[in-house]
Amino acid sequence: MKRNLNLKKDNLQKSLSDKIILYSIIGVAILSIIIVAVLIYSNKVKEEVKSGTMSLEEMTNIIEDTQSASTQMGKTVNEAQNTNSSTNTANTSNTMNAVTNTSTNTSKTNTSAKSSNTVANTTKQNTTTNAENTVKEENKEKAVELTFQKPVEGEVIKEYAQDNLVYSETLQEWVTHSGIDIKADKTTVVKSAEAGTIKSIKNDPRYGLTIVIDHGNNFQTVYSNLLTSEFVVEGEKVEKGQSIGTVGNTAVFEIADEPHLHFEILKDSLPVNPNEYIK
Repeated sequence: MKRNLNLKKDNLQKSLSDKIILYSIIGVAILSIIIVAVLIYSNKVKEEVKSGTMSLEEMTNIIEDTQSASTQMGKTVNEAQNTNSSTNTANTSNTMNAVTNTSTNTSKTNTSAKSSNTVANTTKQNTTTNAENTVKEENKEKAVELTFQKPVEGEVIKEYAQDNLVYSETLQEWVTHSGIDIKADKTTVVKSAEAGTIKSIKNDPRYGLTIVIDHGNNFQTVYSNLLTSEFVVEGEKVEKGQSIGTVGNTAVFEIADEPHLHFEILKDSLPVNPNEYIK
């Protein structure tokens, strides 16, 4: 038993010694590799530094060559400018002579041309004046004075009020009023206040069924709160006093008022006082 124990002990010690030797060899190998790598890296750094120094020297030489070339180019440019100055002086002299000759010839030509132009301009002015006078006379003939009549017979129960306010029974407040309200029974026939063309027939959200007539000369008439518009269609030409619709009660803004026709006159698309134009 003792012999076997001694053998095992010897084997363990031998195995431990082998491991120590193996680790020592590996450590020495790694250290050697590190030293070699450091030496190689140091040589490489020295070569790069040397190479960088050479590059700086080459750059210095290039800069000196560039400065020399710039000086030569400056001299060449100055010489060229002096040459151009001489040439330009000569050209200027020649140009002045040519301009003098041209001016002399042009003056002679202009003198004769002015006489012709004076006659032509006088003729044109006379023609233009005559044309303007003709147009004015035609416009005067076209500007026929319009005389509007009441579209229905009846009492005016609400006056035109654009610059002041009138009380609205429907809205229960003071408001402006862009036309006049003429009292009339329902189904009373509404007639055109002046000859013109039916511009539109529409349901206005405030004043109900509405007919608009264009009379030319920047005048239009508006007929609202209608019951029907069956007598006319859009685009139709109507004569003064021609039937265009009937009185109703379709104006939401005036629903609390008596049956009536809401009538407006527009001049340049703006409401004016109908009482000043009805004759």
